[in-house]
Amino acid sequence: MLSRTAECLYWMARNMERAENTARLLDVSLQMSLLHGGGSAELMVPLDVTGQTESYRERYGEPMAEAVLRALAIDADNPASIFNCIRYARENARVVRGKITSEMWEQLNATWLEMREWARRDLDAATASALLDWVKERSHLFRGVTYGTILRNDAFHFSRLGTFIERADNTARILNVKFKQIKDSEPVSENILDYYQWAALLRSVSAFEAYRDIYRDRITPQRVAELLILRPDVPRSLRAAFDEISQILPNIEGNTGHPAKRLAAELKARLTYGHIDDIFAEGLQRYLDHFIADTTQLGFAIHRSYLEAA
Repeated sequence: MLSRTAECLYWMARNMERAENTARLLDVSLQMSLLHGGGSAELMVPLDVTGQTESYRERYGEPMAEAVLRALAIDADNPASIFNCIRYARENARVVRGKITSEMWEQLNATWLEMREWARRDLDAATASALLDWVKERSHLFRGVTYGTILRNDAFHFSRLGTFIERADNTARILNVKFKQIKDSEPVSENILDYYQWAALLRSVSAFEAYRDIYRDRITPQRVAELLILRPDVPRSLRAAFDEISQILPNIEGNTGHPAKRLAAELKARLTYGHIDDIFAEGLQRYLDHFIADTTQLGFAIHRSYLEAA
């Protein structure tokens, strides 16, 4: 497969996953800000996770709910907005229409056309909730139609690779930002943050029900970290993402990609044999900082091995 084609497939899927992740984070943060009387701390979370705090302040000033929503959801001048993530996904799909199914193209094209209509509307609390639910639904549809219609060849593998690299990076960043509110020396107990904050974090990655099924009683930071880092049966955990990535890379045709495969295997082994007590002994923030840096390096290795023209 040509590197240009692989790159478009990879970023098509990655941008759709990014749009969904941003929608999830915005939805939970806006609800939490309302719960806390419009406080700005929760509104800063999606800006910090997506690395847009400085650019937001330059354009909008202090974080306000409507401004944060506009900046991250429909601002055409923000390269990382949901609006542009969907636009980039559709543009990449257009380039590789011959490599994807007609159902995939029609789904992405319809999503983009409807996203433009959303961007023309005035967003308030009610319409914002509908928009964010719609983004999550369209992302689910895209993954479903991809999994259900495309041949299991390199086009499928690069699309899945983009999804799980983006998911791992996003989950690690959400955890990192939320846990930075806790001092490393502070005792780990249920009193560190209130129930609603931890529940919101779990809901932002669709893991609240999973937590209740596994642990049943009170929510603690250590259990939340264990669930979202080490559990292989939680779809948005780091372990689950790297289980997928480690299966995808060897299935890509050709003999290239040894650095990417080696780094992915190292990260998977670290997650497979890691223990939450050791992670907290090292310092959770330090662990997540290293993990995010390693995931970024893996992204670079994938680009060098598969996506850059020879």
